[in-house]
Amino acid sequence: MRTRWFKAVVSLLASLLASAAFAAYPERPITLIVPWGAGGGTDAVARMLATLMEKDLGQPVNVVNRTGGSGVVGHQAISAAPADGYTIGMITVEIGMMHHQGLTDLKGTSYTPIALVNADPAGVQVRADAPYKNLGDLLAAIKANPGKFKASGTGQGGIWHLAIAGLLRDQKIDPAALPWVPSNGAAPGLNDLVAGGVEVVPCSLPEARALIEAGKVKSLAVMDPSPASLFPKVPTLKAEIGSSWTMAAWRGIAAPKGIPADVQNKLLASLKKAHESKEFKDFMTNRGFGVLWAPPAEFASFMAKSDADLGATMKAVGIAK
Repeated sequence: MRTRWFKAVVSLLASLLASAAFAAYPERPITLIVPWGAGGGTDAVARMLATLMEKDLGQPVNVVNRTGGSGVVGHQAISAAPADGYTIGMITVEIGMMHHQGLTDLKGTSYTPIALVNADPAGVQVRADAPYKNLGDLLAAIKANPGKFKASGTGQGGIWHLAIAGLLRDQKIDPAALPWVPSNGAAPGLNDLVAGGVEVVPCSLPEARALIEAGKVKSLAVMDPSPASLFPKVPTLKAEIGSSWTMAAWRGIAAPKGIPADVQNKLLASLKKAHESKEFKDFMTNRGFGVLWAPPAEFASFMAKSDADLGATMKAVGIAK
């Protein structure tokens, strides 16, 4: 009898202590590392989520930009932080690219995933006066005239380069048939498109929004299974050419590998509350960003597929080591 009583008391105390530990977190400010510069899209999304999460958690959530190394510095800082839940970070699509280039050993599996919060699929943009009525016409022209047309929108081997290279590969067209002109992002690439320097810019619809609305650029398709809320009339690849190829710039919150499960769950609950709030949805809508939610297991699977797709495409275009 005494043994059973003692075990019951121990079990109750352990439960109470676990509950107290869970309730106590967080007891001090949380740092949210962003691997990209202040003022950019990733920084803006992170700061909005931090503002909403700190209201819920009752502690400051301080955004710190750790830039450098094409994203390696910040992603490394997130991974290397103590696994106590007081340092988290916003990891991005580049985590599935950097290790294929030999820049780092980090992968999506180097973190404790909290949730995917955003994805902006690539669109295929051409000038508004381009003769192509649809994506099929453009692809046929590229295939028939290898090397004649050029594309731009990011650096060599960047996400949008891989987006169009992967699409061409998916359609049995040599990616080299559409030479890539490196740029410092979608904006200069789109300006070059309007000026006639290139014929194609694969980038997210939010990045092309101003020129699309100004009537200078048109989007032939979006690389996603569903139409974009920003421009719902832009067809999907599936609807346009029957392709299942997808590619998007995405963002998610993660923590160092091995944080306690109760801390992960509390972060997840707070992040979900922020993600579902009117403030966040309005912010994302106004910016034209896609809102997407995937909790830990689904986020991990999403990253694994993204990594595999990016790796295969990078090998195909000769930029994987």
